[in-house]
Amino acid sequence: MLTHSTRRWLAGLGVAGAFVAASATPAFAAPAAEFDLYFQDVTVAADSAGVVRSPSLYSSESTVLNEVSVRYDYSSLAGKITLAGESGNDCAADGDGVLLCREQVPVTIDELFGGFFGEVVIAPTDKATNGDTGELKISLKAAGKDIASYTSRVRVGEGVDLQGGPDTTVTAAPGGKFQAPVTVFNVGTTEVDGVVAMFDTDYGIRTKERFDNCLYAEDFLFACIFDEKIPASAGATATFNYELATDTYAPGRENSYAWFMTPADFEDLLAIRDEAGAEKARRGNGKTLSLKAVSAARAARAVQTDTEPNNNFSGLAVDVTGKNGADLEAVGATLNGKKGAELTAALGFRNNGPATLDYLRSEANVTYVDVTVPTGTTAIAVPMECAPRTGNDVEWPEAGSPGAGEYRCYPGPFAPAGETLTGEFTFRIDKVIANATGTVKVNVPCECEGGFYDDLKPANDVAKILVNAAGGTGGGDGDGDGDGDGGSLPITGQSTGLIAGLGALLLAAGVGGYLVAKRRRTRFVA
Repeated sequence: MLTHSTRRWLAGLGVAGAFVAASATPAFAAPAAEFDLYFQDVTVAADSAGVVRSPSLYSSESTVLNEVSVRYDYSSLAGKITLAGESGNDCAADGDGVLLCREQVPVTIDELFGGFFGEVVIAPTDKATNGDTGELKISLKAAGKDIASYTSRVRVGEGVDLQGGPDTTVTAAPGGKFQAPVTVFNVGTTEVDGVVAMFDTDYGIRTKERFDNCLYAEDFLFACIFDEKIPASAGATATFNYELATDTYAPGRENSYAWFMTPADFEDLLAIRDEAGAEKARRGNGKTLSLKAVSAARAARAVQTDTEPNNNFSGLAVDVTGKNGADLEAVGATLNGKKGAELTAALGFRNNGPATLDYLRSEANVTYVDVTVPTGTTAIAVPMECAPRTGNDVEWPEAGSPGAGEYRCYPGPFAPAGETLTGEFTFRIDKVIANATGTVKVNVPCECEGGFYDDLKPANDVAKILVNAAGGTGGGDGDGDGDGDGGSLPITGQSTGLIAGLGALLLAAGVGGYLVAKRRRTRFVA
């Protein structure tokens, strides 16, 4: 049974260079808010009931929009396709080849994940033929004001039915090599002319091969485009050579999923990549990887239609053996200033390795960090990942709010070995006190998903924030003993492993993540 998150494929996590676990409560739209509207390109099968799609909207800040209306102009394909509101939607024709839909309730747009609304059914008419192509022009208004617009492509194609092969489980140690097949079946009645396998792969699974019909980002396999035809009731398979990264956490489990689709559907999914600034995937320069025919009766699952999209997936699980842990070290700071001075400190933790912590599949936080504000100071600027904390209570509606004495921080689902993850706090000195002290604690207990409680060196889980330290040299308290003289740990740039290594998540399906990351503020970063 597949365990991947559908939202991981369809919405992404928006982790291209910033680690986020929380956002503030949406507020009513401010005039300065900027919006991006997106509607995926669509290929609809002739002689089918059509497909259901919805626009997605992304904002520069969390927002609530009132009196939202969406206008769909498909006049270039009038007579070939129809658009109608999905059940319960308030939609009506607004001229030939135009559909106007109105939202009956306010629409909430989250700064991090956007908003999805107004599902419509795009269906072919009996006059549609394979190859028909046109534009779908979409415009959105809120309270009578133009907010955003987008133009996508709609085309008519031939319907087929792909199905993923059986899941595979293998065993390997960090740095170990293994093989795994990728198998797809044609369970429809029409010959499939080419197929694409797109991969959603955990950080630890790598491939060194560079087939010229596959796309890669550094050591990570993104997708393979196969030209082979697959007859009805037949299947095809290919074998990949993998290895685990040496910084894979052990013992544990790494996963990869292959998502099969037609070349046209692949084009539809990727149309937004360049516009959103996704990292470029590159073709390999080696030999061509070919699919070999297999009998569909040999290992096929129960026949399903494409109305159940999960039958297009095939999973790989790697049971990671051995022991390869991690040491998370708290990062504090030493600050000096006069009364009224506003001082900024990068607080958080460093993963000293040897293993990378990757919780992206569960979307949980790798650890939880508590920050206590130094005596005599006030926190006047706080990362959005940090919420005021009183005792065991965390005040989520106040995430990012200044003025509290303690904060609980949620730095996100990925901590690369050898990198420092910090968020910037700004403290105002209200009273000059020699050796005024606050603390940064990593790996704090939390009755929630995620967290890290098998630290290799718990002794460095606490660091001090010293203000006006007697005899201190300034900089971060990098050695974790709170004396302020250890020098600051480097705050590195964006992790290349994170940016390049999340397969389909970062390179294809995470449309929302791209649009957000393209212009969002930097927060907890590695």
